[in-house]
Amino acid sequence: MTHLAELTAVELLAGYRSGEFTPVDATEATLERIEAHNDAVNAFVLVDRDSALDSARDSARRWSEGQPVGPADGVPTSIKDIFYTKGWPTLRGSSLIDEAGPWEQDAPCVARLREAGAVLLGKTASPEFAWKGTTDSQRFGATTNPWDPSVTAGGSSGGAAAAVGSGMGPWAVGTDGGGSVRIPAAFTGTVAIKATYGTVPMYPASPFGTLAHAGPMARTVTDTALLLDVISGFDSRDWSALPSPSRSFTADLQSLETESSPLAGVRIGYSPTLGFGTNDPEVEQRVREAVEVLASLGAEVDQVDPDIEDPVEAFHVLWFTGAAKVLQAYGPGALEKIDPGLREGIEKYADATALDYLSATAVRMDTGVRMGNFHQRYDLLVTPTMPIPAFDAARQAPEGWPSQLWTSWTPYTYPFNMTQQPAVSVPCGLTGSGLPVGLQIVAARTRDHSLLRAARAYEIASGEKFSAPVTPVSRGAAAVR
Repeated sequence: MTHLAELTAVELLAGYRSGEFTPVDATEATLERIEAHNDAVNAFVLVDRDSALDSARDSARRWSEGQPVGPADGVPTSIKDIFYTKGWPTLRGSSLIDEAGPWEQDAPCVARLREAGAVLLGKTASPEFAWKGTTDSQRFGATTNPWDPSVTAGGSSGGAAAAVGSGMGPWAVGTDGGGSVRIPAAFTGTVAIKATYGTVPMYPASPFGTLAHAGPMARTVTDTALLLDVISGFDSRDWSALPSPSRSFTADLQSLETESSPLAGVRIGYSPTLGFGTNDPEVEQRVREAVEVLASLGAEVDQVDPDIEDPVEAFHVLWFTGAAKVLQAYGPGALEKIDPGLREGIEKYADATALDYLSATAVRMDTGVRMGNFHQRYDLLVTPTMPIPAFDAARQAPEGWPSQLWTSWTPYTYPFNMTQQPAVSVPCGLTGSGLPVGLQIVAARTRDHSLLRAARAYEIASGEKFSAPVTPVSRGAAAVR
């Protein structure tokens, strides 16, 4: 029998509905999994056992009365330690933040989860202020990968990905300012979507501005879409929030199981490198195989690069001036106390002017125009999520890599934060050493439904199962309340 902690959110909800098991059963199983395996990967920085069980008991009562309050009722859920969560400290991986608080409000996505009855387990690890593509911090140490705890889980939502990939809850909420849900999803064999900017409201506003998204992370596309249903929708605290979606993100997925050519007529541009990346040969092969699956589902596939140049320098201006803004709140001397890599980036762009910022914004706008033109010809763009598999957790880049900066090994993710397009990462196989590879699918802005439909069609056709047992490795334990 499948362990309760390994069931998807959809499977848990079906079990609650049938009475086969209760939210208390599922929450206890998940907490046991956390207690047994969090030391191996350091996914959680806080676990509130008592609160989770209280919420699970409330949910069990509602289910027994036939009155669940929402589509997440009773589902064990984790929150990246970037989002405000009432009653819990939000430390953002930084020693600059005082744990004492007060912590009196929920971020929009957390509020929506509470309203939908989710069982909140605790907070997952982030690098300091979510600034990079690995998850390690001076405050909490490194988060590692459930497939191999000697390698990184990626970042900056690495704690969320490691939790989901280890069966420590079927889904989680992360953030993505340059790939931060997609990078760890690719490295851990999980699924994550960065929806069109504004679909999931953000509050407080990110200092990284309109690069930063909130994103659901899960083990299946359907769970990811269901979580997106829960956390999306207008919130007046976010000046850039889009209107609430008019239909469910899961609605278009229902019929795919029985369709013989679910992607018939869908035009896909397959770009192995976007015209400026370089891939590990095994990664490129797994992605090519995935593209063949998409073609077998009826898609019209061309190998073509979009007409864009690498916007990395413009991204750096926007990113590190945003990081400098973060530090302003902590006064003189803060720069000397933070992650050395973050300090180096801030210092490098310390002299950036308003003109530099506007020039970077112009690059961003031009990239968006070019991608808009691309989507006049193609419904979807397909790339590797990452050009490489996960690497040594003690490093900031693969050994021998020409740069230590995280953007140097994530060329396919940050461009679509610049353009605010929806992008999803789904697992598409393993390397010879047994590490996951991710397939990235990108759609035009507001075409999230089409994106999820293609991802789910691929998931059904590939038939891959990516469940990895955790190998116990000594790591710092989470604070269990």
